[in-house]
Amino acid sequence: MDQLFAMARPASPTAAAAPHVVHKIPSGDGPYARAKHFQLVEKDLDASIAWFWKAINTGDKVDSALKDMAVVMKQRGYLAEAIDAVKSLRHLCPRQSQESFDNILLDLYKASGRTKEEIELLKHKLRKIYIGEAFHGKATKRARSHGRKIHVSVRQETSRVLGNLAWAYMQQRNFMAAEVVYRKAQMIDPDANKACNLALCLIEQSRLADAEVVLGDVLAGRYQARDQQDGKIVRKVEELLARIMARTSPTGGGSAGDGRRGDDDDWVENEMLALLDVAVKQWAAPYRKSNRRLPVFEEISPIYREQMAC
Repeated sequence: MDQLFAMARPASPTAAAAPHVVHKIPSGDGPYARAKHFQLVEKDLDASIAWFWKAINTGDKVDSALKDMAVVMKQRGYLAEAIDAVKSLRHLCPRQSQESFDNILLDLYKASGRTKEEIELLKHKLRKIYIGEAFHGKATKRARSHGRKIHVSVRQETSRVLGNLAWAYMQQRNFMAAEVVYRKAQMIDPDANKACNLALCLIEQSRLADAEVVLGDVLAGRYQARDQQDGKIVRKVEELLARIMARTSPTGGGSAGDGRRGDDDDWVENEMLALLDVAVKQWAAPYRKSNRRLPVFEEISPIYREQMAC
């Protein structure tokens, strides 16, 4: 009887559509399609992981299966297992997918607190930008941001990776290295969020006056801020200024960061900074198609080329 009533009711467009259409699941009955069904329709994440494994083992959309499995594993809290899976199986996927796997690993390293490995991978991404592999000799590349396809320039990507590297140094409480990297990122493609992080870095080193100058520039609108409209940046500045006030008040004080130098400082100061000092001056250089190396790095001395190739 219930089935008759259901048949008699007019079906809505969503209800009439097949599940694989509504949830954007691949059609068919293969392992990958089943894994996506368990992930998106049944909401059984452990079952979806098992089917993603089967898809990888049987060669069914291995690239997508490995990416999706890592995402689901992160949702379930299987961070170490997800990292091991990506590192051991990424060789089965095409070359053009490797950058996506780098980004997945970075996300997993950050979530699991494996900062040292995160830093090493970020350095690797900077080296790839230097030799032209990240952009395949082009001035821009396509990327996704909040579901939208966008074009990212060498300048933007370099600054973004540097910002992530500086934040990783912050997690190690290596504030001196973080400050240097943030300043280089701001030289290339400044924005308000990295400026706030730089101010936090300065506060941790008890350089409160310098931090106030940086925050004043943010409030004066000297940096672009995608979050300016909803007030996120303004609230962040207010929170940092409150910290400065608390540190400067007679009853304040607080524990200053030690700003200690870490083992990575030599890399920051000797290799990357020498590279970026020249790169910042070369952004406007004309691109020559005959050379795959990006124009911003063409004037690097042979010594630094050898260092970065190592």
